Amino acid sequence: MMQLKRLYQEFKQQIKKLSNFRYLQRNKFLKFLLSLIVGVVVTTIGITTDWATTGTSTLTYKTSWIGNSIGSGNLRIQNNIEAMYVAPDGTVYTNSHWDEAATEAGIYKDGKIIGAVGDTHGWGRGGGKAVTANNKYIFIAMTQGAIGNTKEDYPSQGISWHSVRRYDLSGKPAPFAEGRGWDKSMLIISTKSEVTGLAIGGSELYVSDFAANQVRVYDTDTMKELRSFSVANPGAITIDKQKNLWIIQNKNGSNPPKILYYSASGKQLPQQIADITEPTAIAIDSQGKLLVAENGSRQQILIYEIKEQPIQVGSFGYKGGIYAGIPGEVRDLKLYGLTGVGTDVSGNIYINSNGFNKSGTDLRKFAPSGKLLWRSLGLIFVDNADADPKTDGIDLFTKQEQYQMDYSKPAGKQWTYKAYTLNPFKYPQDPRLHTSADGTFVRRIQGKPFLFLTDMYSSFLLIYRFNPATDGKIAIPAGMFVGTNTDKKFLAGNWPPQQPEKGEWIWRDSNGNGRFEKNEYDTSKDYPYLGGWWVDSKGDVWKALRTQDGTAIRHYPLKGIDAKGNPIYSYSSMEKQTTPKIFNDLRRIEYFPQTDTMYLSGFTVDRPASGDDTGVVGSEIARFDNWSKGNRTPRWRTVIPYDTTGKRQVSTAAMSVAGDYVFAVTVKTAEVYVYNATTGVQVQQLKPGPEVGSESGWIDIPYGIRAFRRSNGEYLVFVEENWKGKVIMYRLTR
Repeated sequence: MMQLKRLYQEFKQQIKKLSNFRYLQRNKFLKFLLSLIVGVVVTTIGITTDWATTGTSTLTYKTSWIGNSIGSGNLRIQNNIEAMYVAPDGTVYTNSHWDEAATEAGIYKDGKIIGAVGDTHGWGRGGGKAVTANNKYIFIAMTQGAIGNTKEDYPSQGISWHSVRRYDLSGKPAPFAEGRGWDKSMLIISTKSEVTGLAIGGSELYVSDFAANQVRVYDTDTMKELRSFSVANPGAITIDKQKNLWIIQNKNGSNPPKILYYSASGKQLPQQIADITEPTAIAIDSQGKLLVAENGSRQQILIYEIKEQPIQVGSFGYKGGIYAGIPGEVRDLKLYGLTGVGTDVSGNIYINSNGFNKSGTDLRKFAPSGKLLWRSLGLIFVDNADADPKTDGIDLFTKQEQYQMDYSKPAGKQWTYKAYTLNPFKYPQDPRLHTSADGTFVRRIQGKPFLFLTDMYSSFLLIYRFNPATDGKIAIPAGMFVGTNTDKKFLAGNWPPQQPEKGEWIWRDSNGNGRFEKNEYDTSKDYPYLGGWWVDSKGDVWKALRTQDGTAIRHYPLKGIDAKGNPIYSYSSMEKQTTPKIFNDLRRIEYFPQTDTMYLSGFTVDRPASGDDTGVVGSEIARFDNWSKGNRTPRWRTVIPYDTTGKRQVSTAAMSVAGDYVFAVTVKTAEVYVYNATTGVQVQQLKPGPEVGSESGWIDIPYGIRAFRRSNGEYLVFVEENWKGKVIMYRLTR
């Protein structure tokens, strides 16, 4: 191809020289003839630039992002905050089990992340669900796993240390005399289960050892154990102004949770709080009241007077949280998925909402009056965005969130978080609560909005409908396709209920209650290895299989929308379609019924797979016209970046077609290759710009790129950026 391009450039130079002759300059017919020759040659040899094929200049682009308050750098809002401690001066210390860019434990102040606790990631290490601090040290719950043979201090194979690790206030490990780990800063609490609570009273550190049903007490300077006392299923701890302890007793089996009261010496006191459903965090405010994060259906901070027997005297946030008023609509005082609460010396209240099934960080600071002072968002983890075609890209959706865009604003400021679309209380069987969904498709079918989601392995396709009259902004579970799992259940465990014992199935919520019921499954059996899914603009579902039997394409025509608003698909109407002979391993499929155009990708007979090819697009993309009429001869086929080393150093992770272009993104470099949809020749290459620090993580999902053409001709290209918790957005214009 490069040789052809060089020949084309040389040919153009020769034509230019001829055009310089005065006779030709005066002769308009000959000039026209030369121009015609150039066009014919371009068409014949297949060379394309945007100029050669469309008469327009190369696309220009700018980089932006959505879903994270901070778009670049090592200090950005972490994936999930699972525990939080607020110091008197308003410094917020956080902890979580995992953050892709190693910010398991962050330090926040005035709406910004100002630091991170170091060395919590890799080498078998991870964060946890407890954190506290004093004027000298930070203490975090963490796990240290085995890593094999090493001369340093690590657990033996098959053992994990559930530890408390000590740091100075800058976030550097602070070792102590009998400390464990490679730098002697870890205090091993258990090898059975993680630490579930931490608090400091004076010079004493209180630690909830869940597995042993003990609260252990240590000296904060020497880290020597001073005493311990029994508490069944101990969780989060806070210390009141009388220096006594309030401890969440976590639910155990049929025993509901409680909040118990203990003296500093470990004597259980008679006061307790039992009228709670799911307490996840507790704190004492500046007036000495007890704040409880109630993560049950109330979704509020409950406020208790505790001078004598605890009495609830107030609450913070709307009752029902984000499901109050218009369900799912984001408002300042609507909370959801509570994991942290705290106050500073001025009485300001800090609350973290994680959503459900780790939807992402939503950290807010409120004045005592309830006025929102700042908000830090880190909403994206292994996800991508897509645009609602009806709103011309103003409304965007990810797997659980809806954003509204204002494209006149600067990069990273265009998005506003508008809705959280998951309701675990009304729809507890929502697949987003039980699977790792990602890869969003937004479709308008017969004018109605639908959300389709896949997973990291393309093993299923989820379908959601919307009904604003009954559910506001909530995406209602409507259907699900799964791939074949031969002789056993497709999904292990008790979810979804009543699923077929083997084979593949389609579920449709025929009674509209969002629950999986026995009479709602359609079953079949097919080749078990999936390449990819597609939902076209009419609502038809397409599936590419990796089979080499010559019929690797499954087409599920939309048979209408039922009385409850669910799209109807069935195996009885499914069509098996032949695979073009150039492919021996089909990976992706995108069909456009308006033009009867099919785009396929995969490994070909000429360029087969080599080594580790898990999840990638393949070695070629090809376009087929008149697909429904049986044409299987490609209009063009183009070679895309693919691995020939067996190590996926160069591979294409995902593809997306929009308007005049085909977009494809590579796995490890996250570079976007842009191909002309008419000819298949590359015309552009997109790389993350300075707006996002000119960096991106790897592409982890099969639909890590989605493209959309707006009515003004602008292209929006969304690219998964799992590493630093956002979606990169490229804006392309001519």
